[in-house]
Amino acid sequence: MSTENGSIRPEPTRRAVLSALGAGAVGAGLAPRLALGGVVRAPRARVKHVIFLTMTGGPSQVDLFDHKPELSRRDGTTATHEQRRGKQVESLLLGTKREFARHGETGQWCSSAFRHLPAHMDKLAVVKSLYTDSFVHASAMLTWNTGQTLQGHPSMGAWVDYALGSESPDLPGFVVMQDPRGGPIAGPANWSSGYLPPEHQGVLLRTRGPAVLDLQPAVGTERATWTTELDRAQLRLMERLNERHASDRTDVDALNARAASFAMAQRMRTSIPEALDLSGESEETKALYGFHEPDPTHELALPASVFGRQCLIARRLVERGVRFVQVFHGGGHQQQTWDGHLNADVNLDIHCPEVDRPFAGLLEDLERTGLLDETLVVWGGEFGRMPVCQQPAAGQVQSRAGRGHNPKCNTVLLAGGGVRPGSYGATDELGFEAVEDRHHVRDLHATILHLLGLDHETLTYYHGGLDRRLTGVVEAQVIDGILA
Repeated sequence: MSTENGSIRPEPTRRAVLSALGAGAVGAGLAPRLALGGVVRAPRARVKHVIFLTMTGGPSQVDLFDHKPELSRRDGTTATHEQRRGKQVESLLLGTKREFARHGETGQWCSSAFRHLPAHMDKLAVVKSLYTDSFVHASAMLTWNTGQTLQGHPSMGAWVDYALGSESPDLPGFVVMQDPRGGPIAGPANWSSGYLPPEHQGVLLRTRGPAVLDLQPAVGTERATWTTELDRAQLRLMERLNERHASDRTDVDALNARAASFAMAQRMRTSIPEALDLSGESEETKALYGFHEPDPTHELALPASVFGRQCLIARRLVERGVRFVQVFHGGGHQQQTWDGHLNADVNLDIHCPEVDRPFAGLLEDLERTGLLDETLVVWGGEFGRMPVCQQPAAGQVQSRAGRGHNPKCNTVLLAGGGVRPGSYGATDELGFEAVEDRHHVRDLHATILHLLGLDHETLTYYHGGLDRRLTGVVEAQVIDGILA
């Protein structure tokens, strides 16, 4: 906003911007690429789409990718470390039970917890030095998705949709899938549009029943017997009524979003069922995604085909133009997620087989179809785990096998266009915290935007007296060391 003669002039609304451009297809096509705060498009975009695989609960990096031989050597001995800010405690070191080996030409470490992923380590940039601000699931998960510890801010998918929009007129730009066992802590705030126009929030595809609620008329109702032409006539009438109602209400984003959602829902009635229909996929492709993996033996584990189906749908969505697809894996509490408080090794036994084949299959499928060059795949969780035994709460017995939360170091994997495979950053010899090439999660966000051709400093939206950004007011930097 700006001041003239001491008066405050608010930023123009999205509708006003479109009106200035002129009505119709030209204005609508430019709308997603306009940010009210400034120029957001960088000259060279490396990728067009993002598949954001979120492992809720915090995967244990010291058991998966961050090899710590000194930790294994000192297993069971005592170490002093900071448990909370300024509070030093003594704990027993907990070495991993998994074997580590180097893989591929990049020689990257991966543990025996994964059977299929090691063959694809040469596709991955493994960032081992990420950190965040909170050791609590809800605020750390919000930071992972929105860059802020409090609710009310737009998620990264919403920012991307706001800046770029969907490549498809018939599908939303931001789609979310969650684990059948439950959603992430803090719920829909993780895919909210926050203070951005509400049409940019993620569209949730449900795991049970209709993928999108109320998309189709109820069977047996009079509405269900209407013809397609009658349906279109009703939609045209509704659009005219909405336009008339909105003509003198140009500052109501919710009204604009409601009208846009009706139009998108109409188009999605055919586009969503087609995108989710896997009957045309070959058995070879389904095998890549784990459809034929044996059933799990642990009572809390899901078949690999569950996450595999979501990963395959994610591939189908991005090849149809969806800009940002987020899949949450792990739902509920503790061992139903990657939150290995009770037993870190059992936690890996539950969840690694659920994602191993599907994640490896997604990378292979994207590469063979040519989509990996224009798609960024991200795998990670809200924080890492501690290299010591789980500290007990008051009145509880210390777990000799579990690991607590570790916001001081986290490992995230990236693959796709513009990413240089290899290991980046390092933690100390025991895995307590990042010590080399440290990067806050906001730097990961800045890097993802950069690969999409967006500048994290100029992609802004005016709200509450500030030009808001995904990366916030603290300076962020692109992780240049992983760029091709």
